[in-house]
Amino acid sequence: MKKQNLIALFGAVVIFIASSFSVYYFSEHSDEESSDVVVKLADERDATAESLSSLVDSLNNFSFEFYDVIKQESSDNLFISPYSIFVAVSMAYEGSNGNTYEEMKNILNIPQNDSAVEASFGKLYNLLNQNLEGYKINTANAFWANKNYEFLDEYLNLLESYYMAEANNLDFSKNVEAAEIINSWVEEQTNGKITDLIQSSSLSELTKLVLTNAIYFKGDWEKQFDVDNTYEEDFNLSSGNKVKVDMMKFTGDEAIFNYTDTEMLQILELAYHGNDLSMLIILPKENNIEAIESILTLDNIEEWRSSLSERNIDIYIPKFEFKTKYSLNSALQTMGINDAFIPGDADFSGMDGTHDLFINEVIHKAYVKVDEEGTEAAAATGITIGVTSINPDVDEFKADHPFIFLIQHKETGAVLFLGKVMDPSS
Repeated sequence: MKKQNLIALFGAVVIFIASSFSVYYFSEHSDEESSDVVVKLADERDATAESLSSLVDSLNNFSFEFYDVIKQESSDNLFISPYSIFVAVSMAYEGSNGNTYEEMKNILNIPQNDSAVEASFGKLYNLLNQNLEGYKINTANAFWANKNYEFLDEYLNLLESYYMAEANNLDFSKNVEAAEIINSWVEEQTNGKITDLIQSSSLSELTKLVLTNAIYFKGDWEKQFDVDNTYEEDFNLSSGNKVKVDMMKFTGDEAIFNYTDTEMLQILELAYHGNDLSMLIILPKENNIEAIESILTLDNIEEWRSSLSERNIDIYIPKFEFKTKYSLNSALQTMGINDAFIPGDADFSGMDGTHDLFINEVIHKAYVKVDEEGTEAAAATGITIGVTSINPDVDEFKADHPFIFLIQHKETGAVLFLGKVMDPSS
């Protein structure tokens, strides 16, 4: 028994779910880059319009509930990929049982072993991999299993069929080599935006599994800002201090955008080329970011989006670029996932038929850049599992104080990214 406990405490099954979302500017070679890509589609036969809508609602509810927790950990700029975290945790959830399953289900709000839900993951995967003209977005998944460890075929087949996870075997006792192989895959899938995700010191002969997920998007604004119109402007911080930023400007007769406002805030939608994805910017009329955060819910987002209409409005948006890194253990535990992190209480027997696995650490890194041409962003999530995540008229939208933004897939409404700009200069 003592030996078994030591294995449970110190053995390392590592699940690193690297996920990134990169939004880029079109280059003159973008068509050449995507023309030869052949995407293998996931099994979506049992998906229905209702099951897909329900899955996206669960994703979006998770997005804002998670944001509400993670925002309390820092007053700085915030940027996450809720889609990345949701998919990563869902992949682990597929192998959970018992109370671990119940806790994860309550947070994810999706049933397990449900053909329609699993097929809806496949459907969403397929929709994001359409490679429609005008932009490029694709997702990729893989799992890297210890070549000397047996997982249940049912679990691995599910990952392959619905998450389209590429199967690989590695010798994790050669930790440096294993880390290089996985990191090379992650780097390739994210166009070089996520590098050295996995430290070789995190891998050993006790590592049993590594899961990786990537999502990539490439596109421009539908209406690009003129670089010559960008000027230096003050940005008012929540503290009352000011910083100088490069403020982009789009004004005049062609400045027609989807817009709405309430007594407290302004909402602006900026479409990306192809009009299948957009950024929604939510700006408080007063310099009070908490006023938005207190009402940032899926219901309100849907209400604001439904009230958007085209309007001739001058807009001013700061250029910004920053990186974020989070340890998500405490956030997920605050949300209600507890047993999964406790050796002996965690039950991931759906992965390997034992009760030895538990989540050790969940790490999330992200990067975002917004300028005149478009947006560039990347994110990575790692899960380490040990053996036993009527208003007055407004004719100007000037984001010269903290605001919230999100990037959505317009057809499904899925929230892919969610962030807060507190200081564009940092």
